[in-house]
Amino acid sequence: MIILDLMLPGIDGLGVCRKLKNDSSTLNIPIVMLTAKGEETDIIVGLELGADDYIVKPFSVKQLIARIKAVLRRTIVKESGRNLIRINDLVIDSTKHEVILESKSLNLTFIEFELLKCLTSNPGRVFTRDQLLNNVWGEGVIVVDRTVDVHIRRLRKKMKSAAERIVTVRELGYKFKG
Repeated sequence: MIILDLMLPGIDGLGVCRKLKNDSSTLNIPIVMLTAKGEETDIIVGLELGADDYIVKPFSVKQLIARIKAVLRRTIVKESGRNLIRINDLVIDSTKHEVILESKSLNLTFIEFELLKCLTSNPGRVFTRDQLLNNVWGEGVIVVDRTVDVHIRRLRKKMKSAAERIVTVRELGYKFKG
């Protein structure tokens, strides 16, 4: 993520944003503009150039942190025709059926991959076991709901130190904490 001020020496922040969004290697980096320029036209131009959020000075640090977290939660990008989900150090590539966590590839089964993809598609949202069964196994498949628990346990084991990001919501289901 880049936090970008509009009033920079030499080149303005809008020019920097334009360059970043026109370069394929930086196109998908989220940008939050943080500036004293708070006119409606400034905000519209910033967002139209590709900024993911726009914060006007003076600002609350708590609000800045909340907005950064929100932008990072919704950083689901399409990169050269591939469907990617990026959440911090986790990258899920649906096209390649690949998961990279902390720069290491995880060897997941089809079900584990689909469970992780489902949970990360909406970080913070609680998915019931039935919802996970329907989304991953498909409707009409006869599987007991505790099957989800077994696969979540295996997925957590493979995620090692990041296992705590899959949170159990007692008597309801699971959610992913970004």
